[in-house]
Amino acid sequence: MELKLDLTKEYGLVLEGGGAKGSYQIGAWKALREAKVRIKGISGASVGALNGAMIAMDDLATAEYIWDHISYSRVMDVDDTVMEHVQRREFKSAGMTLLAAEAKKVLKEKGLDITPLRELIESTIDEEKIRTSGRELYITAYSVSDRCLLTMDVRDIREGDIGDMLMASAYLPLFKSEKLGGKRYLDGGGWDNVPISALLDRGYEDIIVLRIYGLGFDSEKVTRIPEGVHVCHIAPRQSLGGLLKFDKRQAHKNMKLGYYDGLRMLYGLKGRWYYLDAPEPEEYYMNLLVKQTEIITGLLPCELTAGQDREKGVSGLRYYTEFLYPRLAKKWKMKDGWDYKDMYLGILEYAARRRRINRFKVYRAHELLEKICLHDYV
Repeated sequence: MELKLDLTKEYGLVLEGGGAKGSYQIGAWKALREAKVRIKGISGASVGALNGAMIAMDDLATAEYIWDHISYSRVMDVDDTVMEHVQRREFKSAGMTLLAAEAKKVLKEKGLDITPLRELIESTIDEEKIRTSGRELYITAYSVSDRCLLTMDVRDIREGDIGDMLMASAYLPLFKSEKLGGKRYLDGGGWDNVPISALLDRGYEDIIVLRIYGLGFDSEKVTRIPEGVHVCHIAPRQSLGGLLKFDKRQAHKNMKLGYYDGLRMLYGLKGRWYYLDAPEPEEYYMNLLVKQTEIITGLLPCELTAGQDREKGVSGLRYYTEFLYPRLAKKWKMKDGWDYKDMYLGILEYAARRRRINRFKVYRAHELLEKICLHDYV
């Protein structure tokens, strides 16, 4: 595979807020790290700030361990079993007595007690590593006391207070209100959930944005990107679960998805669902569609390939190019301007999904075709 990113450059990394969805960012960072992409500066909101601290420390092992073992009770003072039932809306299974007890506790505390999150941050964040890492780290938080959004350079934060400011950035309104460093804060994502401006204002010209589509103000939509600045994105094409779904199984899935989506961006992989290394031009795939017509169309169910009386007598190659392929493109909602490369790979993806072939692998087109045919043969 050919890397599409210039490794001679240093990049800024933007980490969006999104609670439990943040596990995706660690998988994406793993892909960037393996490719030896040099991260010079990081800006993060909410969980993006917490993950950003791990990236500044260059501690992938700890970050993966945290998300691989995440649970509701590692973030909030709650019963894991009750929360799992609530997430699945299985209120009877959770038990009304237990639900009532949890609700009473939250009401008494005037919010969710996040002492476990504080303890997790205290046990994993190494201020010295962050300050001496050579990476800049900017975190956003809304100061309720000062009534303003803050973008903090961790180098300017008082010694011993970085953990508190990371907490401040992730302080959701439903958490129990407590002072941090003598002031009250709210999650920075509500005011700037994609803090790209923190890097633009400091002269960064090459920026990678890790999207997780959390709740909050999507400031990137209204941010003017200066001429000469290059921004690329790593973003999911499927749901990452709920904002508060702190479930290790979901987190593991998200990390894997983030890793492969990272590879997609880094190496220009094709595919809407699968990860396809397909560097050849359109003509190559057009020839394959001609040479492999029976094989390729044989992968599709008859209801998709059956012509309406061969579209009033049209047969041969014209039937496929003028009728079948445009019909498939419309059904699959392919972008306007699709070409025969898109069609060939689209047919492979459709066939692979129907056969439930593992998507988490980088395939060449012929490898995926062989996998599909082997599945049918077996």
